[in-house]
Amino acid sequence: MKIASTTIGSFSCGAGHPLLVIAGPCVLQDEDTALAIADHLRMIGDTLRIPMVFKASFDKANRTSREAYRGPGMRKGLKILETVIQRTGLPVTTDIHLPEQAQPAAEVCDLLQIPAFLVRQTDLLVAAAETGKAVHVKKGQFMAPEDMKHVAEKLLNAGCRHFLFCERGTFFGYGRLVTDITSLVTMRAFAPVVFDATHSVQQPGGLGSATGGNREMVEPLARAAMAAGIDGLFLETHPNPSESPSDGASMISLDRVKGLLENLLSIRSTLDAR
Repeated sequence: MKIASTTIGSFSCGAGHPLLVIAGPCVLQDEDTALAIADHLRMIGDTLRIPMVFKASFDKANRTSREAYRGPGMRKGLKILETVIQRTGLPVTTDIHLPEQAQPAAEVCDLLQIPAFLVRQTDLLVAAAETGKAVHVKKGQFMAPEDMKHVAEKLLNAGCRHFLFCERGTFFGYGRLVTDITSLVTMRAFAPVVFDATHSVQQPGGLGSATGGNREMVEPLARAAMAAGIDGLFLETHPNPSESPSDGASMISLDRVKGLLENLLSIRSTLDAR
């Protein structure tokens, strides 16, 4: 069974629908920073007339170093996300890492995100599916795109009919990711597909005790993905990426997001006109 479109709050993602954008900081820092980013993203969404989902993690459990900042924790993080909703009206999403986090997160979020390294965790997938909320699953760097059919089966069997699959690069040797554009086409046979343009330029362990990256490659990869016909785009952004406590090297600056999206939408409009 193929999921042709997915509903996220009042938005729809899939064939025939506008490009969905999921954007925000890698990890929540404080309420003021989250609101400043969310306000700016809402303005972009309104201006470009595209659905925008605010993303930020309350806990980044998968860190290179034990000393790395992980976030404010679930209770405080979900409270910040509630404030974002109240202030901006944007749907929000966050990572969940454990089955018991699914229901509390679903009480706030319209979309639950499954991290790439946890894509095969059946209990986590089932718990997310059983909340009744849409689920965004990142394909593991170690998985072939056609193997995501098993993830689709797990979600469908647990009653989930609204989910997205995300490409975020695959391993190629040590310390570098490569994007397989054919993966986007393959996974579209199962569900609407999102391209994660910022995690795809990561260099795991590239900074020694932290993940590096090359943000200059974000737009070229995003352009290629758009030409392949994606349904959604995932971006991590921050007003000052170098000051972000997580994944700053692969983020793009908040003031570059609008221009990037305008360029990508021009590619999409060309495809739609054919």
